[in-house]
Amino acid sequence: MSHETQALSQALVSMGCPPDKSEEMASQLQKRARQLSESKGRTYEEALAHLLSLMRQGWSAKQNGS
Repeated sequence: MSHETQALSQALVSMGCPPDKSEEMASQLQKRARQLSESKGRTYEEALAHLLSLMRQGWSAKQNGS
């Protein structure tokens, strides 16, 4: 696992991602961020930040019972 994937995995856990799913989810996020950056003309970092924001909102809603 790359350093970036490991750091992203740890960040996901801190946002509420189940630890046993965090590595797989980090890899999928990286893949999707690359796809978005190519298709939408964003930088990889902007696309990744956008995806992380969406995930944070989803986990927050789930934890709040929404």
